Amino acid sequence: QVQLVESGGGLVQAGGSLRLSCAASGRTFSTYAVGWFRQAPGKEREFVAQISTSGSNTYYANSVKGRFTISRDNAKNTVYLQMNSLKPEDTAVYYCATYRSYSGRYYYQATGYERWGQGTQVTVSS
Repeated sequence: QVQLVESGGGLVQAGGSLRLSCAASGRTFSTYAVGWFRQAPGKEREFVAQISTSGSNTYYANSVKGRFTISRDNAKNTVYLQMNSLKPEDTAVYYCATYRSYSGRYYYQATGYERWGQGTQVTVSS
């Protein structure tokens, strides 16, 4: 099955930007919708954004709408999360995951996703 590796996290000041990458192995990447989730210590895993297989449909959590942009390049087997106007509240480990279209779960539910990357740390200082 597809394997995912996140990268691009780091330390940034409030108001700054980062671009996260989710690189996939396997030849079936383009058949999966992919989501980004984040988790801060002691908190629930939280939906951030999702992109459809072709990239034509995108969905965002209200907390990041207008600041974050999800995109994908299927030729490169990569999904991106452009993060602008970062806030300290965005500090978390960010994960990408493949969505199970048959899961019976909504796009914003973590239980609807099958394969997860290892995560990349994003820290936003005030």
